[in-house]
Amino acid sequence: MCGIIAARVTDDATPYLLDGLERLEYRGYDSAGIAVRTAAGGTETIRSVSRVGDLRTLVAARSGAALTGVGVGHTRWATHGVVREANAHPHADCSGRISIVHNGIVENADELRAVLERQGHRFSSDVDSEVIAHLVERALAVDPDLMLAVQIATAQLEGSWAVVVLDARTGRMVVAADRSPLVVARSARGDFVASDIGAIAEWCETFVALRDGDVVELGEAWTWSSAGVVVPVPFPTPSPFAATALELGDHPDHMAKEIEEQPAVVSAILDRVARRAADGSMWVGLGLPGFHRLAVVACGTSLNAGQVIATTLRGLGGVPTDIVVASEADQVVLGPDTLVVAISQSGETADVLRALDRFEDRHPVLALTNNVHSSLARRADAVLDCHAGPEVGVAATKTFTAQVVVGVAVVVSALVASGRIDAARAAALVAELSDLPSRIAHAAAIAADRIPLLVSSVRDASGFLFLGRGAGLPYAAEGALKLKELSYRWAEAYPAGELKHGPLALVDDGTPVVVVDHGEPRLQANIAEVRARGGFVITIGTEGSDIPALGRRAAGDLTWGRATAPWGPLEAVVPLQMLARELALQLGCDVDKPRNLAKSVTVE
Repeated sequence: MCGIIAARVTDDATPYLLDGLERLEYRGYDSAGIAVRTAAGGTETIRSVSRVGDLRTLVAARSGAALTGVGVGHTRWATHGVVREANAHPHADCSGRISIVHNGIVENADELRAVLERQGHRFSSDVDSEVIAHLVERALAVDPDLMLAVQIATAQLEGSWAVVVLDARTGRMVVAADRSPLVVARSARGDFVASDIGAIAEWCETFVALRDGDVVELGEAWTWSSAGVVVPVPFPTPSPFAATALELGDHPDHMAKEIEEQPAVVSAILDRVARRAADGSMWVGLGLPGFHRLAVVACGTSLNAGQVIATTLRGLGGVPTDIVVASEADQVVLGPDTLVVAISQSGETADVLRALDRFEDRHPVLALTNNVHSSLARRADAVLDCHAGPEVGVAATKTFTAQVVVGVAVVVSALVASGRIDAARAAALVAELSDLPSRIAHAAAIAADRIPLLVSSVRDASGFLFLGRGAGLPYAAEGALKLKELSYRWAEAYPAGELKHGPLALVDDGTPVVVVDHGEPRLQANIAEVRARGGFVITIGTEGSDIPALGRRAAGDLTWGRATAPWGPLEAVVPLQMLARELALQLGCDVDKPRNLAKSVTVE
């Protein structure tokens, strides 16, 4: 969840660390800090329990010894220990010689801490990460080699870690990773380390991702160890995007930018996959076995995208599906011939990775991720890139849309390849997918005109209901999730037919009820039930709706004889995203950095 940055450059490392932290702040923003080696061989550590902007102010105001080009930085999402300066990273050993930054969870931290304290080590924080600094300190007392000390220290850890260790006395820097993301890169400016290549893309055109068990020393020449054995440095990978992709441009916030990018993202995806989806080659190229059941494993927004993908597969091919909340996977029994589709924007979602551990390789795994160099991509039998590009806003927008489009495309391709649908029907489905960019753009334009006034009418409401039926239900769920994430208001999504079985008791005079109305006839009766109780209904549908964002079709004008595509009204998600964002803005909330949340959920 946290963000790590480190630099070994010839000039002052501080500007690189601060710029990198600002790009990583989406990973956690409870506190931030840097530690930079001084010219005298000491360490200057500056930490803040505010945002990186405040840290930058503190750094600008410092005075003291000259700083060198070797330093580490960290932006924190709190797991162990409350938010206070002592718990902010970087953490140090007893002498102040060793500084560390860490992303992950040290599950045996309490046991290690107790042993270290009995041996005389003094702790200054409540966090699990600090034990790493003291373990390195203890190992260095036996052997002065920093890389060996880091190997000895990490061998004692249980859990997950991406860690950078800086020795102020020697200026050496060693990094290690296990089940937590970390990349290293070299350019003309020097060596860099980050949780995400986006943080250092401005300075580095290529990178190498650490694999589980890797320990690397950066210096004139890199020393790379994998599972305790020195190996050649892996061949670097080109950066997938330019640093300019992370800039706001003329947009007021990253969420607004990423909502606006959705038509272009979908168009680019379809340019890549449309033909291969229609003829089945997209599926064949994955090299996966045939399947008779599909299980989606995901969390949050990715789970809602998985619901859409599963709905499409059931509707088109009659294939049974399971929807697995990744954090509850230990309660799940999967049947034979099941394909597992694991979905994670970052590819580092700890709950998804642990769910795959519990399935013990009994089923083939297809990863759907926005990071093909991630832990999930390495674990899977085949990988599909969402091609959403960098998404900085913590609340997912364009990655949801990209997951749905790529997932639906591979479902269509699999059904063609297995003979469950014929080529003519597949071509019609792909043609319908190809209409999505214009439909999404139309929905955004309509929503931008209607939503501000609607939101001003409900901004004081304490809670919201979201309703849908059939293929519209996952979009209602995504709309409720977005509103909770951004506005901190209670929001619940229900199948509209379930209203009379309990949730209707929540409807009072003025209760906002958002309905995804994609033409399902029974919805009108449910809307009437809400209005009869005084509910304030906001419909997202075709002409005549409060937000007429869905293009009108006559029943049966699609080749499968329905007025709605099998994946449902995907364009409805855009007004739902904009509704949540507008409410948050009117309430004074930070739409890019919602409280208590982080973009990449790398801890269970």
